[in-house]
Amino acid sequence: MKAAEVQALIETGLPGARVRVTSDDDTHFEAVVVAEQFVGKRMIQRHQLVYATLGDRMGREIHALSIQALTPEEADSRL
Repeated sequence: MKAAEVQALIETGLPGARVRVTSDDDTHFEAVVVAEQFVGKRMIQRHQLVYATLGDRMGREIHALSIQALTPEEADSRL
C-alpha cells in the first residue's frame, strides 16, 4: 500500500483533517494528522479514530503506523 493511499483513507474517514503520511517501504508508515475531531480526546482515543479509518488494513497491508494526532490549536502552537 502506498503512503498516498493511507493518507486518502484517513482524510476520507476524518473529513476536514490535514494529513501527511510517509513511508520508506510501503508497509511501515508515519502519519501526522491534524483534526478538529481530536479536541477533548485523550491520545489513545485520537489514535483509535485514526485506526478506525484504516479498518482491517492494519496488520495486513499496513504493518506499522506511527501517529502524531494533533488538534488544530496544538498544531498551530508548534509553529
